[in-house]
Parts: sequence; structure tokens; C-alpha cells
Amino acid sequence: MITSMTGFGRSEVAKDQKKITVEIKSVNHRYLDIGLHMPRRLNLFDSEIRRLLQQYMKRGKVDVNISFRDEGSAEAGLKYNAGLAAMYAGYIKEIGSEFGADTDFTAIQLARFPDVLTMEDPETDEEELLVLVEKAVSEAAQALVKARQTEGEALKEDLLKKLDVLYENAVHVEERYPQIIEEYRSKLLAKLAEVKADTSVDDSRLAAELVLYADRLCTDEETVRLKNHISAMRQTLEKGGEAGRKLDFMAQEMNREANTILSKANDFRTSELGIAIKTDIEKIREQIQNIE
Repeated sequence: MITSMTGFGRSEVAKDQKKITVEIKSVNHRYLDIGLHMPRRLNLFDSEIRRLLQQYMKRGKVDVNISFRDEGSAEAGLKYNAGLAAMYAGYIKEIGSEFGADTDFTAIQLARFPDVLTMEDPETDEEELLVLVEKAVSEAAQALVKARQTEGEALKEDLLKKLDVLYENAVHVEERYPQIIEEYRSKLLAKLAEVKADTSVDDSRLAAELVLYADRLCTDEETVRLKNHISAMRQTLEKGGEAGRKLDFMAQEMNREANTILSKANDFRTSELGIAIKTDIEKIREQIQNIE
């Protein structure tokens, strides 16, 4: 199955007045880039969460937002260190006495000194909390994967349609080539007739000129390779899996053939077909950028 790198997944898991909410969104990216946004209390689970997410996705810029509520206890406790405050006050008075400085200070000023007042998280069973977090992350990741797969299937169908059009244009280029040679032959004969040349005498020279002209404009190799790339891309799309990088390489090779076809184009119709081929390939490449 073809998977897109664009999607969204959400999950809520609650137990014993604790609730974890996870929202994951992803967009296309060359590699896997995970950004975690969560409360400070959950930072100790950073590595576990990243390892878990890597089981569900291989590429994409992934933003993960995790919120945590524990209605059974306060979010945080305020701790007052009385001994430390007394030490600060004592030393301030001692400094004032030694240097004859003013030692008046308020309780608010004293409370602002480091570690006099500190915030402490309530005690929580870390193993139990990790199980809850992993369950919420897994469910959100599964929802994300499902959304990415749905989007991927839509991309696949669109790409297959574009490949059909691309193949038809490659066939039209092949069909146009013999017509170009015949048109050039007719023009040569017409010019010879204008100068009243003996065309029967110049048959060999005419044939040589046509061979040179045909060789210069021949696009058989390019169209054959282009059709082979189209066939290989179809097979890769049908096979599925992590195909994004492989498909992108194929598109680059297809674009190379299209450039050569355009460089050899010597009539309006072939140029028109070459431009259409390049346009279709560019559209295909844009879509491929979203595939994992």
C-alpha cells in the first residue's frame, strides 16, 4: 500500500482520573523529523515516545502534541525552604553590619532568592504513567497511519492516471517521427524540382541526406526508455511500501528523457508533445514528494 506523508491522528486515554491527549500531524519531509511538545512531567519519556513513533512511520515532519491532566492531585506543589530562607536573612544582616549597609528587605524579596520557593510535581507512578502515555501515542499514531494510507491510495490513483496520459504522449512522439522524415523528403524533392534538378541522378545523395536528418531527430531510444520508466513506476505503485525515494529517482530519469526529446524536436507538433510530457512529469514529481 502506498502511504502519504500527510495526515492527522488524535487519541485520548484516561485512567484513575489521569487523562492523556495526543495529537499528531505530519507533512512531507526528506527524512523522519519528530517534534515533541509535552508537559515537563513527561520529558523523561522522550526516548520511549520517539522509538514508539518510529515503528509507525519512516519519513515526514511529524509534530506531536501531548497534554496530561491528573484530576486526582494538584498539578504541582509549592515547597517553602524555611532553613534556606533563614540563612539568606542571616547572611544579609551580617553583610549589612559589616559594611554599614541598609539591611531592610521584604518577605517578597526574600522569597525571590533561589530555591526559597520551589515547584514540585506530585508523586506519580512512572511505570503506570508510561503505559498510559504509550497507549495514547500508539492509538494516535495508528489513526495517523490510517489517514496517511487513505491519502496515499488517492495519490496512487492520481499518479496512475497521469502515467496513462504520459504514455500516450510518448506513443504520439513515436508515431510523429516517420511523418517528420516523410515531410522532409517531400520538401527536398520539391526544392530539387524547383531548380530543375534530375532527381533520379541524386537518389543516393537524397537518401544520404535523409539518413543524416533522421539520425539527428531520432527519438526512438528516448521514448523506449521513457515507456520503460513509466512501466516500472506503475509496478512500484502497485507493489506499495516505502516507495517515495525510488519513485522520485524514476521521475528524474523520465525528465532526462523528456529533455532529450525536446532538444531533438524539429517541428511544432513534436515540441508541443515534448512540453506536454515535461509538464506531466513535473506534476508527477510534485505528487511523489508526498509519498513516504
